[in-house]
Amino acid sequence: MKKISAVLVAALIIGLGAAAADRKPAPAGAAVYIIWPRDGTVIRDGKFWVRMGLSNAGIAPAGIERPNTGHHHLLIDTDLPPLDEEIPNDKNHLHFGAGQTEARIELPPGKHTLQLLFADANHMSFDPPIMSKKITITIPQ
Repeated sequence: MKKISAVLVAALIIGLGAAAADRKPAPAGAAVYIIWPRDGTVIRDGKFWVRMGLSNAGIAPAGIERPNTGHHHLLIDTDLPPLDEEIPNDKNHLHFGAGQTEARIELPPGKHTLQLLFADANHMSFDPPIMSKKITITIPQ
């Protein structure tokens, strides 16, 4: 039994190493940031534009491999996903794989957090991750 366990542990370690190896190095000095809304903004209507900023890297659509490029993902009311896995695509992880730098979104009343995570052509975060500060906005009742 110990021999099988050791083999399983070795396979897991090799598998985790392979996943982490899929992450591309971050472009030097790359940064993402939310231009609007600003942290603490109260938005009277639940529909609003999110404007995404990027410096020292380029935008390319998902699936297009170009050096030092990627695309935005907006994390809503969630923490960072596992960085050695593809970013999920759901209501808390919005993908902007067409290369968008702004988007109109709608949120229900309440406090919400927003954070950008920049990823490569395959929706994998860079190493180290290129992420914005997490901000909080409020949609009144």
